[in-house]
Amino acid sequence: MAISPALKVGVLFALLASTQAATIQKITAPLDNNPSNVGFYLYVPDKLAPSPPILVNPHWCHGSALDAYKGTQYATLADKHGFLVIYPDSPNTADKCWDLSSPATLHHGKGGDSLGIVSMVNYTLAKYNADKGRVFATGVSSGAMMTSTLVGAYPDVFAAGSAYSGVPFGCFKAADSTNVTNTSSLVDVWGDACATGRLTQSPEAWASLVKDAYTGYTGWRPKMQLFHGTADEVLNFTVFGEEVKQWNAVLGFSQTPTTVTPDTPLPGWTKSVYGTDDWLEAYSAAGVTHNIQQQENLTLAWFDLACTGTDCFRWGKGGPWKAKA
Repeated sequence: MAISPALKVGVLFALLASTQAATIQKITAPLDNNPSNVGFYLYVPDKLAPSPPILVNPHWCHGSALDAYKGTQYATLADKHGFLVIYPDSPNTADKCWDLSSPATLHHGKGGDSLGIVSMVNYTLAKYNADKGRVFATGVSSGAMMTSTLVGAYPDVFAAGSAYSGVPFGCFKAADSTNVTNTSSLVDVWGDACATGRLTQSPEAWASLVKDAYTGYTGWRPKMQLFHGTADEVLNFTVFGEEVKQWNAVLGFSQTPTTVTPDTPLPGWTKSVYGTDDWLEAYSAAGVTHNIQQQENLTLAWFDLACTGTDCFRWGKGGPWKAKA
């Protein structure tokens, strides 16, 4: 039987529509609270999971939201698993680093870039009926530092973080507090003592920075995943040990790992696990520079983003606070 030209055209348009891929979109809708005017880009896959989780992926210094979108596999993984990806864009036009030092950004609800990003999370939760218990953050370099800032200052929003080549929460503030004002309009985006590894503190001193970020908060704490190369020429490998000290102290864990696994996930990389329920993972990468290779699938599994059932990892589930699960 012959197929009519009209039917052929209809089939062609149907095929084109079925193969059309989602794309990143710039969101210009007003947010409830974005005091530093952080740019907002969002990736929405064509097929969303029911009550989809949210991944926040802040970019690195001298990068952009579009660079993070193009330079990682998270959008591709979102297409496969149906989660949403927020790509914030730093408002600091000089070097596109994040505000990691001002009292505003380092304190819950006080302002700075961190509050702008949380406002993006709230917008996305409402618009897409997303799961507020499954909000995660990951990034590299300045994006890793923002990841730690978000997890530290907003433990009630984020269920977990994964930081590649970062520093402890508040490290730039602790390194050079004299250059930080009480507003987020003047931001010291670099702390040399921290970056070069000259700033070392006790676990308790590091933990106090996180605990002071949300005064009076005694609730459930997110889990953390850390990565750092031993040959990092930008952020000295010493800061990795300070990160581990900080989050162990925040979570109430011993500084001695419960397990150490060599050559994981790559040859020369070493995985150390601390505390209970695999709540803190720390990966040292022998001979690796600051340009560390992100392990998107490993981080995806850490966040349980492939899960679409009723027993997915989420805020309040597991960890040292099992009574809150």
